[in-house]
Order: sequence, then structure tokens, then C-alpha cells
Amino acid sequence: MTSLDITPRSTTVAPSPVGPGGVVPSDATTLDIAEQLARERTLELEQEIAAEPGRFRVLTGDRPTGRLHIGHLFGTVANRVRLQGLGVETFVVIADYQVIADRDNGGDLAQACVDLVIDHLAAGIDPARSTIFQHSAVPELHQLMLPFLSLVTVAELERNPTVKAELAATGGRAMSGLLLTYPVHQAADILACRGTVVPVGRDQLPHLETTRLVARRFNARYGAGTLAEPEALLSETPLVLGLDGTKMSKSAGNAIALTATPDEIARAVRGARTDAERTITYEPERRPYVANLLRLASFAGAGTPEQVAAQIGGQGAGALKALLTETLVESLAPVRERAALLRDDRAQVAAVLREGNERARTEATATLAQVRTAMRMVV
Repeated sequence: MTSLDITPRSTTVAPSPVGPGGVVPSDATTLDIAEQLARERTLELEQEIAAEPGRFRVLTGDRPTGRLHIGHLFGTVANRVRLQGLGVETFVVIADYQVIADRDNGGDLAQACVDLVIDHLAAGIDPARSTIFQHSAVPELHQLMLPFLSLVTVAELERNPTVKAELAATGGRAMSGLLLTYPVHQAADILACRGTVVPVGRDQLPHLETTRLVARRFNARYGAGTLAEPEALLSETPLVLGLDGTKMSKSAGNAIALTATPDEIARAVRGARTDAERTITYEPERRPYVANLLRLASFAGAGTPEQVAAQIGGQGAGALKALLTETLVESLAPVRERAALLRDDRAQVAAVLREGNERARTEATATLAQVRTAMRMVV
């Protein structure tokens, strides 16, 4: 599953001026500069959110390509729950249309959407305070994509490095029109719901700039102030790696599902990669695999990585794995229990998604009306 944050894939457009919201062209040096600016602005945004959470609206989401795992929980979902708790209005999109951007068959998307809703609810998303909606159930959102596509060039889309990377990952298949226009589709997600902040990691800053670019160009062409430019809320959580030290992915077999049983968690952790040194120390550069397990234990509530390392000391990797297993089993137990209850109450899950779809359609309809009015299309 790819987080859209919105999650989930980074996108890049032609270079544009770096501003407070994190304008990011593709080269690494400029990305470093943009990250620093975005981090500084994030500190200000966090203070503003704490003082006046009602002024902000978050748009984030995931593609329904599998169940949520601990990488999603520690990397994005926990932050969504945190913002929800602060009082920030939060929209979570289940981006089912984007599943078919780079594959011929999305599988049982209806069931995948239901599973993703269950996982979010089990992880703490409260439908009374947050809106979960299905991409394909909001036609007004996709109608907005048409005028937004007129604001970007084919050349800008073709040189988008994320589009190129996703195409390469398909094994040489021809690029679909949906994959080519994927960044603009995500811009429509954010702007349709009038998101003001988007939680992202460093690599997703260029993606958010696509949305800001669309908003700027629309306002310049049709009327200043029609569309707000959302800002990046840069995540403090580093990339959550899998048990083998590479990108966490269900397909790679290095992830632990949020609903994993204690036995499944123990079996996965036993197979985690470490090194030959017995004394456990937190040295990310020299001992990346051990450092990764220490970070996972820290994310699950065992203390800082340094504290966990000091606790294990000379007891070796086996003791570290035992502690990580115990911590994950304990921290995931409430999630697993809530998910089991929700699986037995499909009517509640369907009601949550139905109400979320209606709420998202209301927002997207209002945005579409603003856009059509600004474009002088309303008869």
C-alpha cells in the first residue's frame, strides 16, 4: 500500500520559487533547502494548530492495496490520530481509483476499501471527528481534474520522477493516461476537500508542490483567492523500515500487520535481520539493522532507541527481539481487538463510509461550484 501523505508517492514539477509551503524541484540540493524551509514552517504551523485547531483542515489518505501495517501506523496513522485529537478537521481518502494507475487489475477493491476503513477505525480514527471517504464515490472530485489538467503541461508530467519510477516498477508496460496524470489527480483530492495542511515526509514535498502549482496557476488565470495553497506539515517520524532494513512492504514479507496475532508478530520478529555483535548499541550508520529494530521498539513505546539499547546491553540480539516482540504485542492488542469487533459489524463500517462519502461530496461540490464560477461557466 502506498501512503498518500497524500501519502503516499512523491511527485515533482518544474522548478518554481521556494516558498513557506515547501516549493520543491527535484534536485537534491534544492530539496535540502526546501526541507529546511518546510521544517521551519512546520514548527510555526504546530504552534498555530495548538492555538487554533479549527482554522485548519488536513487531507491525507492511502491506496487500498493491502492491510495497514506498523509502518503505516508509526509513519502516518498515529499522526492523523494526533491531529484529530488536537481538534483539526481531518479527511482521509481511500484512493481506490489510483490503484489502477499502474496495474491492470485492482482486485476486489470494494473489500480492500472496507478493510482499510476497519484498520483506520481500529487505529483510532474517530468518524465523529474525522471523515473517511472512497475516491470513486465522489464524482465532483474527478470533475475538478479536467480544469486542473489544463494548468500543467505534458512535458511537466512526463519529467515527473515519481511517474517515471512507478512506470519502471511495472516491468515495461506502456504508461497509462491515469499514471501520467497521477500528480494532478492527487492535487484534485486535496483541493476538492479544501485541505489547508498536508502531513508529508521529506520525499513527498515535491508532490505537495504539484498541488500548490495548480492552485497558483488557477488563481492567476481565473481569479486570486479562489483556491488556497495547502502547506506541508513535515513529519518528525523518520522512514519506518521493514524487519530486513529495507522499505516496509507487505509484498516484501518484511512488515507486520496492525491486526497480526502475537504468534505472527513473534514469528516475524524472529526473522528480523541483525548483525554479529552481541552488545546492543544504537549506531544507525554503523549498525543499520540493529538500529532499525531499536527504532521500531521505540515507536511502539519502549523508550528512546538509546534507552532500549542500554536496557539490552550485552544480552544480544535475541533479547532485543524478545523485547520488540513483547512491546509490539502489547501496543497492537487494542487495535487487533477493535478490528475484530468491526469485522463483525459490517453495517457500522458501511455507515461510516457512506456518511464520509456524503460529507466529501458536499465539500467537493462546493469547490467545483467555486471553480466553475471563477471560470465563468455557470449559466
